[in-house]
Amino acid sequence: MGVGATSLKRPAERLLARAAYGLAMTALLSGAVNALVLVSPLYMLQVYDRVLRSYSIETLAYLSMMAAACVAALGLFDWLRGVGLARFGRWWDETARPDVLAAALASARRDGPAPGSSLQDLQQVRAFVGSPSMLPFFDAPWTPLFLVLIFLLHPLLGLIAVCSALVLACFAIGNDVATRLSLAGCGARQAENATFAATALRNADVVHAMGMQPSVIALHGKRQEAINRMQQKAGERSAMLLGASKAIRLGVQTAILGAGAYLVIENQLTPGGMIAASIILGRALAPVEQAIGAWRSFVAAREAHGRVKALLRRIPPETEPTALPAPAGRLSVENVSFYLQGQERPVLRQVGLQVAPGMAVAVVGPSAAGKSALCRLLVGSWLPSGGQVRLDGAALGQWRSADRARFVGYLPQAVELFGGTVRDNIARLGDAVDAEVVAAARLAGCHEMILRLPKGYDTEIGDGGTFLSGGQRQRIALARALFGDPRLVVLDEPNSNLDQEGEAALVAAISAAKEKGAALVVVSHSFAMMRVVDAIMVLRDGAVEKFGPREQILRELQPLPLRAQTAPGEFRREAAE
Repeated sequence: MGVGATSLKRPAERLLARAAYGLAMTALLSGAVNALVLVSPLYMLQVYDRVLRSYSIETLAYLSMMAAACVAALGLFDWLRGVGLARFGRWWDETARPDVLAAALASARRDGPAPGSSLQDLQQVRAFVGSPSMLPFFDAPWTPLFLVLIFLLHPLLGLIAVCSALVLACFAIGNDVATRLSLAGCGARQAENATFAATALRNADVVHAMGMQPSVIALHGKRQEAINRMQQKAGERSAMLLGASKAIRLGVQTAILGAGAYLVIENQLTPGGMIAASIILGRALAPVEQAIGAWRSFVAAREAHGRVKALLRRIPPETEPTALPAPAGRLSVENVSFYLQGQERPVLRQVGLQVAPGMAVAVVGPSAAGKSALCRLLVGSWLPSGGQVRLDGAALGQWRSADRARFVGYLPQAVELFGGTVRDNIARLGDAVDAEVVAAARLAGCHEMILRLPKGYDTEIGDGGTFLSGGQRQRIALARALFGDPRLVVLDEPNSNLDQEGEAALVAAISAAKEKGAALVVVSHSFAMMRVVDAIMVLRDGAVEKFGPREQILRELQPLPLRAQTAPGEFRREAAE
């Protein structure tokens, strides 16, 4: 099941429709297992009521062989449904994961930060549906059948069995209510705390350098303590109800033996019927007791499934639009506005911009002016709240994802590389011809730098590029942005970690991309960048303050303290702000 499927159903509905088949097969196997469970009480019934009275060795032998065959079949069916559940859990994860990840990414484009806990929720559901914890919920529907069989043996025994089943059902309902109240919101809090810990680990050098470790540990511990209290409370309530239910089940089994013995004395029941009733009752009540024990896992999985389903239903499946011809690189930003979810003040307000092929525009402005937000909108990472971003007249959403990968290059302000080799990252984790990878590196001016790495293009860079310096990561990310033949290139502070050599290579790369006919938008306050751009746009408070040819905007900014710093190639940042 893929995101680009032509089915009109939403992903959650497609998933549920296909899941019904696996659940139906498990239910059929559970029916066979529960039917064969009756072998033991029926065998005991025949042994006590026929074999011990007739002293027939032949009858005992035939009964024993039949019972052995049925027990073997029981083991086979029980094994098959266990295997089926494990495979069902794997299928669930592999089938739902693309849609869940796509929905999370789409939600991030529309609403801001991605709900990173979605995949954790999916894994929690997968761990439950693929585990033996699911089996009591398939066995419990057979409890009424077992109660009917006990009624057939004797109404008094059936009455005892029904009363005990009702009591245990009340315990199960109470366990559900108590666990649900105790664990309300626990999964979401756990995901938030895990995200907090992951952020702290990614910034371990900052945490250590500025003495933040005690505060991080204390804050994480405080949050986790609250979660642990919720889980402990739920566990204690569940343990109490589970212990009570086990005591009730054993007590009822003892009571039914006593009642059965009385009925045998009164000649209203055979000894075999007494033993059979006790065994059947134990089997009838076992799933209820097991379900109470597994209820915490069930509640957690149900809560996680609810969040996953809500995400899938909220984000419609994306379908691939009609393929468009290769763009020339005309970028149009038409009165674009953008609001972050939950914020009343817009990040961008009525921004307009036209960039022709072979033209480079510099975007400058103070912090929080909306420069990075504009970059994300230009490449389609975020969707505008109003207005439209177009490439060759087509809104970005009208371009196929594969075409966007070919024709759009992006270097974010916070450079993120993926675990793997240098080649993998430049090739955007896809299949590529070696010559294309090397060409992108040469265009970015980092080919020689890469050759100096231990294994060149095949060097493993570690998760997030941890084995590289900041400048190396930025230059490799620039090569990734220039990989292929991008018609639109957006660079957000591309020289923030570069030395003079790296900045010179960046300027050369921008000039080369312009010569190839790409439209470029560069967020930078570097004086060197100003030399290669054709126009400058000044953003302030999310709105365009100035926009025009480079020379005109520089002249208008001259009354400000706009001058080169001591270090050549560096433009005074506060001048543009």
